[in-house]
Amino acid sequence: MERGKTTSDSVVTEFEGTMLRNEDSFSYFMLVAFEASGLIRFAILLFLWPVITLLDVFSYKIASIKLMTFVATVGLRESEIQSVARAVLPKFYLDDVSMDTWKVYSSCKKKVVVTRMPRVMVEMFAKEHLRADEVIGSELIVNRFGFVTGLIRETDIDQSVLSRVADLFGDRKPQIGLARPGKTLSTTFLSLCEDHIHAPIPENYNHRNKQFELRPLPVIFHDGRLVKRPTPATALLILTWIPLGIILAAIRIFLGSVLPLWATPYVSKIFGGQVIVKGKPPQAPTAGNSGVLFVCTHRTLMDPVVLSYVLGRSVPAVTYSISRLSEILSPIPTVRLTRVRDVDAAKIKQQLSEGDLVVCPEGTTCREPFLLRFSGLFAELTDRIVPVAMNYRVGFFHATTARGWKGLDPIFFFMNPRPVYEVTFLNQLPVEATCSSGKSPHDVANYVQRILAAALGFECTNFTRRDKYRVLAGNDGTVSYLSFLDQLKKVVGTFEPFLH
Repeated sequence: MERGKTTSDSVVTEFEGTMLRNEDSFSYFMLVAFEASGLIRFAILLFLWPVITLLDVFSYKIASIKLMTFVATVGLRESEIQSVARAVLPKFYLDDVSMDTWKVYSSCKKKVVVTRMPRVMVEMFAKEHLRADEVIGSELIVNRFGFVTGLIRETDIDQSVLSRVADLFGDRKPQIGLARPGKTLSTTFLSLCEDHIHAPIPENYNHRNKQFELRPLPVIFHDGRLVKRPTPATALLILTWIPLGIILAAIRIFLGSVLPLWATPYVSKIFGGQVIVKGKPPQAPTAGNSGVLFVCTHRTLMDPVVLSYVLGRSVPAVTYSISRLSEILSPIPTVRLTRVRDVDAAKIKQQLSEGDLVVCPEGTTCREPFLLRFSGLFAELTDRIVPVAMNYRVGFFHATTARGWKGLDPIFFFMNPRPVYEVTFLNQLPVEATCSSGKSPHDVANYVQRILAAALGFECTNFTRRDKYRVLAGNDGTVSYLSFLDQLKKVVGTFEPFLH
């Protein structure tokens, strides 16, 4: 069929190697293998990397994609792959986006992304963060029981992409085609486009005076245990480290439970940990005086524990919804809230009458440089408020999860070779900045959020705990209060992701 008119302001872009700087999709299949299945599948796929590389070298790229797809997905439920694509992959994709490609892509109105990877692995990110109108990729075959067979519907992925792009635009031509040079997926769909632009796109490319967006929508919420994209070298390093990391975590947790709190920061240096303290912490309350309310940013479950280590004394922490095992392992007292405002207010007041207290008014952790909306409850209950900016750095494993079991959070934190915590004490709020001066709890909470964000170089948002868990896990984030036996059974059955 002869193709005539051009669909103005339209672009078709290849995902790997064009929208993403890296053209090798191996690490993204590794993420699916690790997060949706576990360590065994992760190791098998890494073991097959030399075979996958040889297939690429000898131009059997379709066979390479099919092999990675089979190993990473066979036997999984489609919903598990969708969960990883929604909660884990976007962060790694966004870190690899080519901003020069993005400028050309975002200047067009109709946007189409094509990929050799399974569409389910790319679609959510492309539509939510790249604002793509359509995503064209290979389609996984799912059996009647809801399990993925590891196979794809297309015999020839490239010809299928060509046919579907042609059907999408009908008798019109896309205006711009963005792709890698050479014999790639682009050799098919570029023939349909009026203008061909090959990656890497020059920084001085003429955008024809079109307006483009500065950057894709940021990833505020993401999940998964791996901090770094598992390239073959990184994945091998992770596999080598895990046995050592488990031993190191056991030693660190044991020492943290038997040593006095004041000694822990010093001993942690021997085992690779570091706590950086800025600002001046307040003194312990004297007899007859109410305690100080430490209002902290929430980065991991360890925030209140590290604060107690720094203060050299045990300070109880308010918890919203943590696992029973985490409470058992905690070296400090915890106060579980009920989410009933009057009951929770009474609990916090009672604790403050007895001494200091730690609260994280975001209600959940956030990994990225953003602060979630602060609950105003803490501002109603005391004027002795000390904001504390908490932050952390880890090398291998994230110490938070929305989809996995939270009881393993401290274990994953201590499995990192050199975990670092930063604790910054700000000045106690002056009376004129509290509710005593007539300010509303909402205004006080927003003020504390702003000064903590400024101290960390973060951005304030209005997102809440519910927003995070709806995005990442499809629930409201409530953790059931299981018995210790139930928790133990869960560890044995689902020691995520190591015993899958």
